[in-house]
Amino acid sequence: MAKRLIGVCGPTASGKTAVAVELCRRIGGEVVSADSMQVYRGMDILSAAPDEREMGGVPHHMIRVLPPNARFNASRYREMASAEIEEIETRGKVPVLCGGTGLYINALTKGMRLSERADEALRAELKAIAAEDGGEERLHGMLAEVDPESAARYPAGDVRRVIRSIEIYRLTGMTRRRQEEIDARTPNAFDAKLFAIDWPREVLYERINRRVDEMIARGLIREVARLIDEGEDAHPTAVQAIGYKEIAAGLRGDCAISDAIARMKTATRNYAKRQLTWFRADPRVTWLEPAGKTAAALAEEIAAAL
Repeated sequence: MAKRLIGVCGPTASGKTAVAVELCRRIGGEVVSADSMQVYRGMDILSAAPDEREMGGVPHHMIRVLPPNARFNASRYREMASAEIEEIETRGKVPVLCGGTGLYINALTKGMRLSERADEALRAELKAIAAEDGGEERLHGMLAEVDPESAARYPAGDVRRVIRSIEIYRLTGMTRRRQEEIDARTPNAFDAKLFAIDWPREVLYERINRRVDEMIARGLIREVARLIDEGEDAHPTAVQAIGYKEIAAGLRGDCAISDAIARMKTATRNYAKRQLTWFRADPRVTWLEPAGKTAAALAEEIAAAL
């Protein structure tokens, strides 16, 4: 039987950390982060990693655990987070998952999927082909030879999915559709009970805008400047974080800093849209109405529903 796991998930800037901390205080819990950027050190502001005040004395795991040049993916997250959960439970505490990276939450809670297998060297090889003149069409032809159905589903311009479909075939010997069918029958690793805060879209966007302003006030521009000085080889993941390329463009003089900040807000709002789409499609998520309620009150609702 799958073990129960409680999670506070949802879009960025929705207030997940505060609610998770309050919940932990009520049920004897410890937070296990499910954020793809907060695992790295040296990116505290860029990744919006909680500081000591925000942690409120509650132990947090899977935050600042890797050097900035480390390779990381959903499979490794599952391995590391599972070990943290087991250790928390051996001490009689309750693990509380908290984060907005839906892929990581699924990788942890839904068991091992063939579709989650990855090969960094193979992926790099396929990306190199895509970057060549006419490479996208060549890749699409490679996919059509081994998986015609996926080739029909994904046009040559959808490079990410074309590459992933080729990778799946190379690693499993099966088409993407076949491995999806097998994945659907894979038993879940946890009986996940997930909760998310359901802000109206305009309120969430205003919260995002304020969050970005607070990040700037805390020194985001200095942090990005330091990451640039240290080089992309030292921080290969930083360039993927929302805010890095926008602020970097401002620092290079490609645009005004005020424009860079506005672009960061837009990119963050677009990311939140994608997160909302992901989590609204997950039937395990219970959406909480936050109007007029504190984080403590929302945590009380979650505790009462357990």
